Amino acid sequence: MFEHHRQPLLPRRAFLRRLGRFAGAALLLVAASWLIGIVGYRLFEGMAWIDAVLNAAMILGGMGPVDVLKTDGGKLFASVYALFSGIVFLVSVGVLIAPLLHRLLHQFHLEAANDNRDDDDSN
Repeated sequence: MFEHHRQPLLPRRAFLRRLGRFAGAALLLVAASWLIGIVGYRLFEGMAWIDAVLNAAMILGGMGPVDVLKTDGGKLFASVYALFSGIVFLVSVGVLIAPLLHRLLHQFHLEAANDNRDDDDSN
């Protein structure tokens, strides 16, 4: 069997910093996506800023639009933005849970390696 280089588990403080960086990246992704929606509703549908903010937030949050769309351009934008928002949701959740899953898998790997080492020592 291959011998793997076993690095110790990252200390809790460093792990929390890493988790914070990933959460910041996810937040930045959501904020940028929200801004895209706001600008899109302003440009394509001519909404007031506050209405564009609300509609973009509702679509991005998966709730659906608040206002009835009146233009073909606004309807096409909203269709694409809704699909885009679904992907952004999945990606941001993935970014948030990636360090947690990595730590969990790393911990299992270390435990399995220690169990194998204990089995080898008993033989």
